[in-house]
Amino acid sequence: MNVQTITTPAGERLVLLAEADYAALVEAAEDNGDRAAIAAFRQRLAAGEEELLPSAVVDRLLSGESRVRVWREHRGFKASELAAKAGIAQAFLSQIETGKRDGTVETYRKLAEALGVTLDDLAG
Repeated sequence: MNVQTITTPAGERLVLLAEADYAALVEAAEDNGDRAAIAAFRQRLAAGEEELLPSAVVDRLLSGESRVRVWREHRGFKASELAAKAGIAQAFLSQIETGKRDGTVETYRKLAEALGVTLDDLAG
């Protein structure tokens, strides 16, 4: 790395380096940020604060399928079980899953809690 140091009239020291060397430094900093993010994710995963999802579940969520239904099926709940755990009627849950009715924020909060996900996971 070829580096040149200059001092401005105000006394500030500046370092000049080749553009390729600068690009290499930027890439190294980004790689380091990526390593830190992966390490933090692994810690959260080990602590049970994160989970890995099968690609089929992710594909269903991304395709626009009912998030409540996808999470319910992924968690292995029958509709009646989830409705009971969330304290709502099974018919209401069915209407939410089919898009015929919207639940309130409180309903989605109950569903999220019963499913062990965040409200954002259900809201998209």
